[in-house]
Amino acid sequence: MKFLEAVPAIRRLDTNRDALFAIDVVGDVSPADAENLFGLLEAAYALHPRIDVLVRLTDEESVDWANIAQDTLKQGVAGAMEHVVRCAAIGEPGWASLVAGVFPKTLPFEFRRFDVDDEEAAWQWLGARPT
Repeated sequence: MKFLEAVPAIRRLDTNRDALFAIDVVGDVSPADAENLFGLLEAAYALHPRIDVLVRLTDEESVDWANIAQDTLKQGVAGAMEHVVRCAAIGEPGWASLVAGVFPKTLPFEFRRFDVDDEEAAWQWLGARPT
């Protein structure tokens, strides 16, 4: 395995808010990355039953949804539906169609997409900043 292939595609971002779960998504998201993400989210839900989420998509990425276990996806979606209050997504609009197939059309949380140039607005909307 090449070194770069071992680098996780999902990385936590430190913030000034405990109840904000912020991540960078860089490159291709593997089934292992998705399982890791859902595990990190479960830990965040245990600490804070209601959280905000910020997802920063810094590269053109792809998600291998077909190889992620359906039970894992269902559990991840159910957790988000129960615990997420607001979600800010920073990046190009193209990836949103990938996610749309996983989540119901009507979301029980606020969702906003911000262009890469508007990252500061996303942080302000969530009342947070990276540290």
